[in-house]
Amino acid sequence: IEVNGDGAAELYKWLKEQQPGDGETSDIVWNFEKFLVDGDGVVVARFGPLTSPEEIAEQLPALLD
Repeated sequence: IEVNGDGAAELYKWLKEQQPGDGETSDIVWNFEKFLVDGDGVVVARFGPLTSPEEIAEQLPALLD
């Protein structure tokens, strides 16, 4: 599956539109880049490949309220 460029899957195009990231481009730069989507389908965060699961878990309680 392609995640960047003209051949990128629609899901990844949409995720990157919702959370473009911090770099010069919205491209997914490496494996294990993560997107956090709430129960309403809103992409609330994007995490780089070096982000630990614990850092992501810190944001989950707010989404469960």
